Amino acid sequence: MRSPWFKKISIVFGPRPPLNWLLLCVVIVLLLVALLGSSSSSALKSVTSVAKSDTYRKLKQQATNDYLELRTLSAGANRIEVSLCGKDRENYVPCYNVSANLLAGFKDGEEFDRHCEVLQDRQHCLVRPPKDYKIPLNWPTGRDVIWSANVKLSKDQFLSSGTRTKRLMLVEENQISFHSDDGTDDVQDYSHLIAEMIGLTSDTEFHQAGVRTVLDIGCGFGSFGSHLLSLNIMAVCVAAYELMGSQVQLALERGLPAIIGNFISRQLPFPSLAYDMIHCSQCGIVWDDKDGLFLIEVDRMLKPGGYFVLTSQISRQYGSSVNPKKGSMSTPIEEFAQNVCWNLLAEQEETFIWQKTTDALCYTSSRQKKVPLCKGEDTQPYYHPLSHCINGKNSKRWNPIQNRSSGSLSSTKLEIHGVHPEDFFEDLEFWRASLRNYWTLLSPLIFSDHPKRPGDEDPLAPYNMVRNVMDMNAHFGGLNAVLLEARKSVWVMNVVPMGAQDTLALILDQGFAGVWHDWCEPFPTYPRTYDLLHANGLLSHIASQGCSMIDLLFEMDRILRPEGWVILSDKLGPIEKARSLAIQIRWEARVIDLENGSDQRLLLCQKPFLRK
Repeated sequence: MRSPWFKKISIVFGPRPPLNWLLLCVVIVLLLVALLGSSSSSALKSVTSVAKSDTYRKLKQQATNDYLELRTLSAGANRIEVSLCGKDRENYVPCYNVSANLLAGFKDGEEFDRHCEVLQDRQHCLVRPPKDYKIPLNWPTGRDVIWSANVKLSKDQFLSSGTRTKRLMLVEENQISFHSDDGTDDVQDYSHLIAEMIGLTSDTEFHQAGVRTVLDIGCGFGSFGSHLLSLNIMAVCVAAYELMGSQVQLALERGLPAIIGNFISRQLPFPSLAYDMIHCSQCGIVWDDKDGLFLIEVDRMLKPGGYFVLTSQISRQYGSSVNPKKGSMSTPIEEFAQNVCWNLLAEQEETFIWQKTTDALCYTSSRQKKVPLCKGEDTQPYYHPLSHCINGKNSKRWNPIQNRSSGSLSSTKLEIHGVHPEDFFEDLEFWRASLRNYWTLLSPLIFSDHPKRPGDEDPLAPYNMVRNVMDMNAHFGGLNAVLLEARKSVWVMNVVPMGAQDTLALILDQGFAGVWHDWCEPFPTYPRTYDLLHANGLLSHIASQGCSMIDLLFEMDRILRPEGWVILSDKLGPIEKARSLAIQIRWEARVIDLENGSDQRLLLCQKPFLRK
């Protein structure tokens, strides 16, 4: 069992010291090494005696780390030129460059999609916050009140939005306020309507109907997702990249799960059978376009028995004006729905709800003729082109959401995911033991070299200063699980890196948020959208994939809010290299020893609030 006990062992180096001083230190260290290596028997006895003391062990480890740091700095191998990006990059999101995409030959809407392969302007500069940027308010206050300077939303955009938006949002001098979930707006009524349409008496019964995870397409300003989270339903917003008034940026600023994603030409980075419900309210997608490709993508991500909820002012055209009998529609969208084995459950004014079949044989019946089955199962379809075929039908995970039992995953379900139960539960125990120490480390005092005054108590763990958490190498989702157990008021974006063990389906089946990502590329989110970035073993992984650690740390700086935190766990070599780079991009950094005899280390960093 891995020991999670942490101990500070290193100091932080600021600006690069003069070369002469470095050379002198190196010479002194080499002399000490030579003296310690003496073969004198009396010296050996003396060293052996001292080595038995805990004090010597600490000093030896301290000297080793300091020597490694001096060697790195004196060699200059990792020295990089660091500057602040221009004002035009305050809200910069890589891979979404329409002009570059057009020059690369993308058209018919694909120029608005994510294309990292044409990224040519990757600069090693630090994205600065806007002039009047302020640290977000703590949760849950920050859910309902955000600083208007933190998001790129103008008053003109607000005034041009719909009346429903104006009822849910109030723009003041320097704040944007949202109605909380107190029954004063119509979000709760809308949620109750959906519940009634699928046969429930209240939206509090969503869990009983098997709904634990929802993909909210085009989430507006996040009010529906916020309400679902209050019901312990993980609602993830996915919306297109927007230069101004971004739905994703607003949702993340409120502390709600969100990611940039488009229904244009590529599959979203989720596995088949990922969500219990997919929701679209005024999301602007023409669902019967491109021969129903977008609906087929929804079907791919929906679990058996899952629901597709569509609410739009144009939904009425999907109803039959000639024959008003429910279920008698003959429009293209209804024909597509039948082709992918969906049943229309209910329709009411602008809202329609379809349910995906629980019978896998439906796809091979006479009812399904126009949409063929895919050959084989999709494995990590990372932004693959949209497919005009049905996927997931032969998956071992084909299990109706209504049949899902509550509680932890059974050994049988873990084996379906190719995971040994012993490995899963050992990993869970490790994170349970580690969490308390992680939380204690998140204090600015960890970087103070001044000893406590007599009588001072240890600093308390921060209260609600962390809301948006990203686990950059989530493995089984253990960190997410223990954060929930400890009732921390956070949510976690669990990232499964490309090339690592594919555990994303397991993470999603636990009711968590998760996504595939290639860390050789930027992450699809806006700057300053995460409070804490955590990664265990990621540095070694990206090295094996040929990715750049420098690029990775600059990307982490981009998506981390000022005064946000980074916890990296890896072997000593990658950790020392990362610490050298972290210092250069102006993070405060400390290395933490795991006191278990291994060469594993923690790198704890905090990003400063830089304005110039």
